[in-house]
Order: sequence, then C-alpha cells, then structure tokens
Amino acid sequence: MKQHQKMLLGIVIGTVAGIAANTLAGGQPWLEWVVTNITGLAGNLFLRLLLMLVVPLLFSALVMGICELDLKQLGRLGLRTMGYTVVISSIAVLIGLLLVNTLKPGEGLSDEARALATKGAAVQAAPAPSNTSVPSLIAAMVPSNPVEAAAKGDMIALIVFSLIFGMGLTLTDTPGARQLRDTIQGLYEVMMKLIDGVLKLAPYGVAALLFSMTARLGFGILMQVAAYVGVVLLALGLHMFGVYSLSVRFLGGRNPLTFFRDCRLAIVTAFSTASSSATLPTALKVAEENLKLPRNVARFVLTAGSAMNQNGTALFEGVTVLFLAQVFGVELSLPDQAVVMFICVLAGIGTAGVPAGSIPVIAMILGLFNIPPEGLALVLGVDRFLDMCRTTLNVTGDLAAAVYVARGEPATEPDSPSAQLPSESPAR
Repeated sequence: MKQHQKMLLGIVIGTVAGIAANTLAGGQPWLEWVVTNITGLAGNLFLRLLLMLVVPLLFSALVMGICELDLKQLGRLGLRTMGYTVVISSIAVLIGLLLVNTLKPGEGLSDEARALATKGAAVQAAPAPSNTSVPSLIAAMVPSNPVEAAAKGDMIALIVFSLIFGMGLTLTDTPGARQLRDTIQGLYEVMMKLIDGVLKLAPYGVAALLFSMTARLGFGILMQVAAYVGVVLLALGLHMFGVYSLSVRFLGGRNPLTFFRDCRLAIVTAFSTASSSATLPTALKVAEENLKLPRNVARFVLTAGSAMNQNGTALFEGVTVLFLAQVFGVELSLPDQAVVMFICVLAGIGTAGVPAGSIPVIAMILGLFNIPPEGLALVLGVDRFLDMCRTTLNVTGDLAAAVYVARGEPATEPDSPSAQLPSESPAR
C-alpha cells in the first residue's frame, strides 16, 4: 500500500473504533484512561515529532530557497505570493459569508444547543486590532531575538529572519559563506530524511488521534449543530474543489485532477494532524517530488504560506462569527460584515498554524460586535473535526499557490552551489 492509502486506512480504523467505543462505553472511567494514557499519548507524540522538525526545516528550506534566487526574483515571488494570498483568502471568506446569509444555520438551532450556548466557558480572546497600531504590527514582524521567536512559535517573525539571513548569505561570496550554505543544505536534507521516518509512523499516529477524538465526543455533538457543520463543510468544499481547481487550471496551467492526485499525501497528513505547521514537511516533499515544482520556488512559497496563506482558517472564522450572531439574534449590517471579512483575511495571514489556533481570534471578533463569546461552547465541541477540514484547505491552498507562483519561473540553475547534489540523494 502507498503511504496515503495507509493513512486513510488509519483514519477509517481510528474513527470507526472511536465511535464504537463511545457508543458502547461512553463516559466509562476505563475508556477515559485508555484515551488519556494510550491513544492520546500516541497521537500527541506523533504530532510533536512532526512539529519538532518544523523550525529547523522552515529555516533551512527558506534560506536555501533564497540562496537559489536573485534579489529581483525574490521580490517578484514575494509580491505574487502575497497578492495571491489576499485575493484567494478574500474569495474564501466571501463564499462563507454568502452561504451563512443564504442558509442561516444559526436560526434553526435546537433549544438544547441554544441552552449550551448561554452557559459556555469563557475563551481568552486575541488582542483586538484597534489595540495595536500598524507601525507596531510591522515592527513585531522583525524579531529582536530569532531564537526566542522560534521558541514561542512566532512563525512570521522566524520567516522574516530566515529571509534576511538568506539574502545575507546570497550576497556573501566567501569560502566560509559557501561552507555555511552547504551546511544548511545538509540540515535540510537531514530534516527530510527524518520526515520520511516519522511518516512511516503516520498510520498509527493518525488512528490514535482520530480514536481519541471520536471516543470522547462521538457524533452526538455533530447532530446538535449539524446545520453549522454542513455550512462550513459546504463552503470549504466549494473553495477547495471550485476555486482551487480554477486557480490550478487557469493560473497554474495544470490539470486539477492531476494536481489533487499528486497532493494526496499532503492532504491526508493535513486532515490527520489539523496543523499547517506540522504538515509543512510533507507539503515540501510533495511539491518537489510529486508536483515537480522548482525547489527554490516551492521552499519559498510553502514555508511562507504555512504561516500566512490560511484560506480555510479565514473562511471558518467568518462563518463562525455570522453563525453565532444569528444564534444570539445580533444583526450585522453589510458594512459590519465587510469589517468581519477584512479582519478574517488579516487573521488568516497571522493565525498560528496549530490546532485550534483560530479560536482566540474568533473570540476577539465576537467581542468587537457585542456577540456573547460564550457561544463558542457550541463550536468547541466540533472544532477538532472542522479544524482538520480547514487545515486540509489551508495546505492544499499553499500547494495551489506554489503551482501558480512557479509558472514561468526558471528552475534552479544547475551550477548553483546547492544544486550540485546527487540526483539520488536519500533525502529527496
């Protein structure tokens, strides 16, 4: 069996076993012990192994990607990537808002679910945009201590440092700099080799993650907010198979069916881990080996996109805010919804690519429009499942962006120092 087939089998086994355990022994102490000490531990270890590789991989991939570009090409890639991200994220949020306004999932909620919404637990909100000036936001992107930024998981600050470091390494033509470049290339190859090893454990880690989730929740919680879940899934599906297919076909010049087939491993990994950051290693592997993208472009776009191109997150945040506004009877005018859309696009660029990273942002937006944040209790029950779905959209969007940006860009020059690698390198 191929790797993605093994992971799909793990998803099926873990989900079915978890639902069966919840149905037969839901609430039993022994089941909670199994979830906490066995399957939960195994799933968390798998996720942490992937996250462990993100920082060194992001740094080495982005630095080597910059080293294989000239500065004019860097500016062009940056502008194309950012422009694509803003436009596609705006379309994603617009799709979500249109569906919520048309289908109105919050108005048909059961009394049981409404009661849950009024006594939900408080969620710590992210800082509101009005509390932070634009100059300070820009300044925060440049880390005063890159090691501290990496330790805190501030991926945007780490990306900025890696970009600056890569440009400095490109402009420095000394024996020491060339040796450092080879060392960083070696670090990248080691990380890719480790990823190969971690992915061999993926079917078991995926099964453990899915078992832990479904054994605790079952499908009962889905039924309480089925209309909301349906709207989110419909919006994500339209964006993934509609917008991305059009983007890949007309902007990337590729067959969408071939694109989705080549991205299967990254898609399954994203769904299983619910983390864009944890899926970055697999996405890089897919871009270079399956999509055959120029590695300098793939490294630049995917490493930046894992932190900034979060279409699914932006869409989910917009849908959730309007859904909870409908639940509590808060009328949002078109200007209000435009503000929600703008904030969601910005939040999609800055939200952490980790599970449940968007929940504090949603709490902040709810507070801005006087929507009771306690209503997030409705969402928290199904957030893990929806997080898996929107992360799949995020990662697929990164690969679609890489396909678009790579079109017309020259491949790595054969005489580039980092290109002089054996064609059968075990890390490739």
